Amino acid sequence: MLDDIIRERRRKLELLRQKGVDPYPARVARTGDILDALDNFEAWSSARKQVSLAGRVRSLRDQGKIIFLDLEDETGKLQAVLKEDILPDLGFWRSVIDVGDFLSVTGVLFTTKRGEKSIEARAVQFGGKTLKPLPDKWDGVQDVELRLRERYVDLLAHPDVREMFVRKSLFWASVREFLENEGFLEVETSVLEPEAGGAEAEPFRTRHHALATEFYLRIALELQLKKLVVGGFDKVFEIGRVFRNEGIDREHLQDFTFMECYWAYHDYRDLMKLLQKMFRFVIEHTMGTLSTRYRGYEIDWSGEWPEVDYVSEFTKENGINPLDAARDELFERAKALGLAPDATLQKGRLIDLIYKKTVRPKLIQPCFLVGTPIIVSPLAKASAEDPRIAERFQIVACGTELGNGFSELNDPDEQRRRFEAQMALREGGDKEAMPLDEDFLNALSYGLPPTAGFGMSERVFSILVDRPVRETVFFPLMKRKDASAAEENDVSEEIASSVRSRARAPKPRKKNP
Repeated sequence: MLDDIIRERRRKLELLRQKGVDPYPARVARTGDILDALDNFEAWSSARKQVSLAGRVRSLRDQGKIIFLDLEDETGKLQAVLKEDILPDLGFWRSVIDVGDFLSVTGVLFTTKRGEKSIEARAVQFGGKTLKPLPDKWDGVQDVELRLRERYVDLLAHPDVREMFVRKSLFWASVREFLENEGFLEVETSVLEPEAGGAEAEPFRTRHHALATEFYLRIALELQLKKLVVGGFDKVFEIGRVFRNEGIDREHLQDFTFMECYWAYHDYRDLMKLLQKMFRFVIEHTMGTLSTRYRGYEIDWSGEWPEVDYVSEFTKENGINPLDAARDELFERAKALGLAPDATLQKGRLIDLIYKKTVRPKLIQPCFLVGTPIIVSPLAKASAEDPRIAERFQIVACGTELGNGFSELNDPDEQRRRFEAQMALREGGDKEAMPLDEDFLNALSYGLPPTAGFGMSERVFSILVDRPVRETVFFPLMKRKDASAAEENDVSEEIASSVRSRARAPKPRKKNP
């Protein structure tokens, strides 16, 4: 049982203290990381240079007078060899070291008879004693809920997960690099807002005690960034967290990283050209290729992405023209599709609901969805050719939306009318409709130049690596687990079971040198 394992490790902890060994020192001897040793192995081993390497013990093979340890840090792994004739207190170290402990090993580099690069220990220092066992490196922790709840264990058990997060960091670094190379200025704006605007979503609310005021956690970056364009910044972007009090599924989280950029004196079609370049740059830098796989599909991000007309596709799939259809006709169509629409939903929301059910899932290869009805785009500029259509595009691939772009509405009077229409929807029970934001309207009254804007979330990355979005977040929000004793150690007990299973079902190990 897990309790037995912990009890035994605590016994070893006491042995360390009785011996006068600090099991949790502030620092340990370390010449450099393990990659440094591997890169300089020939020179350092030939010179018999004494080095100190530190890391976590990932395996331990006791052969009596010799103990073989695999030490691992973030940069790599190296075998440590502890010999009785060189390390007189080998018996003591044997009695206190467990897989998972942190050690510093000081000695010289050499190559074993079997050709394995190693360090021959002259001295050993404890860096940290672990009280719970690591998961088996073959079986790991299989339950996804457990892995997300104790992500640190998941990272220890699954190197591919660690690699995914390195790749995710590269993803956002590539977005930043591209936009900065194009002359955009990165900015930071407030997470707390007096009104939650810029998107249609239900916000989280909080109270600022010093100001004795209720605020909302932002649901988008849009309105504050457009205020900066009003203030004279022509090319701005922000990468930051936004918060939406909505459901959890494969593509949605309540708090997530979002990027928005705004480009003065350009329209949505200028932005389409720029963003196709950006996506190619980011995907190639992140994935090393412009061909990725998603749920069995081969996705080709190269070439020119086609334009798909919203109204035409909607009409083809549903037999209803969304521009001409009555609200009741759309409501009945939504019911027929099994969408169970709320009776308070108005025409724009119904159109969007039906589109997401019938059109979007069929758009697998990257494309630009254009011609969106203005009724579902309350902050977009209407087309001069057809005021029923928004100057808007969506990047769609893998059956989902990967980003939204607009020619931004810069008429303060029209924006007020749109806000008032949204407020009417809110009063009718639509929690996701936008509030009227007087400060934003005041900013528009000082003049917003013709501006194109675009936003995308970390969903893009999750599509590239073909994982649900919450699996690509270090610590996704989860329901608080019951604090009962039976559930307190659910992940750790699975790990302990994995450790015990090794004896029942041995796995092939690397041969000792």
